[in-house]
Amino acid sequence: MANDKDLLQVVRLLDDACKEAGFFYVKGHGIDESLMREVRNVTREFFQLPYEEKLKIKMTPQSGYRGYQRIGENITKGKPDMHEAIDCYTPIRPGKYGDLAKPMEGSNLWPKYPSNFEVLLENYIKLCRDISRKIMRGIALALGGAIDAFEGDTAGDPFWVLRLIGYPVDIPEEQRTDTGCGAHTDYGLLTLVNQDDDICALEVQNRSGEWIYATPIPGTFVCNIGDMLKVWTNGIYQPTLHRVVNNSQHYRVSVAFFYESNFDAAVEPVEFCREKTGGAAKYEKVVYGEHLVQKVLTNFVM
Repeated sequence: MANDKDLLQVVRLLDDACKEAGFFYVKGHGIDESLMREVRNVTREFFQLPYEEKLKIKMTPQSGYRGYQRIGENITKGKPDMHEAIDCYTPIRPGKYGDLAKPMEGSNLWPKYPSNFEVLLENYIKLCRDISRKIMRGIALALGGAIDAFEGDTAGDPFWVLRLIGYPVDIPEEQRTDTGCGAHTDYGLLTLVNQDDDICALEVQNRSGEWIYATPIPGTFVCNIGDMLKVWTNGIYQPTLHRVVNNSQHYRVSVAFFYESNFDAAVEPVEFCREKTGGAAKYEKVVYGEHLVQKVLTNFVM
């Protein structure tokens, strides 16, 4: 690899993007643009169904916080978000992680309509996992580590989260707030966002504190890094605040795939990153599953 100039160039670009912005576009990733569009289309078709039909896969504590949530049920920093969504997670069989994962045990709730929803999404999830693993290998190299630095106990068995999100425009005034999704950072290692091509709504806070659009580029994923990567790199890479404000006149769909560490991984600053940042750990150890469960249990009003 040391003699592969194209690879080294990509690794340098990745390092710059993670250090300077925490956000970047991914192209040439191997998922057809037509498949990305089809995933958004079936998501839109589901959200267009009658409310009673959507409630057949309603998210509850009993479902392991998987399934459909209404507009305003997702909360960011105490404020209702103006979106509806389906939340999916890596299936967790009872007892797999002991008490750690108990609130999130279970399988995903897939709708009967559109009829191709489950098959399409399960294939899409597999492809997103493969891309994410490749990007994490690039990030490992960018940091000066071994290509498999994130395998094994860190992310050899990566947990994943998929959120299929719809941002309506015709929300009653008494229910409406000003954001589709409030400002936040993501919990895990890496996020891939598949967003509508023709609506600017995802905003990223730059280093000057200004909110700028992550303007859609057809066929690309918008990619950003999360909290676990900040801890693992001892702050070399920092996640970036982002939010969604849909000021367009059109319903917007976004499908976000979150690539995480192992559910039971104890994530802490890795030695070679500590050496680059003065030697001392700047962050305490975080058990990813505890971090996720704590967020999930406080994210919803049902």
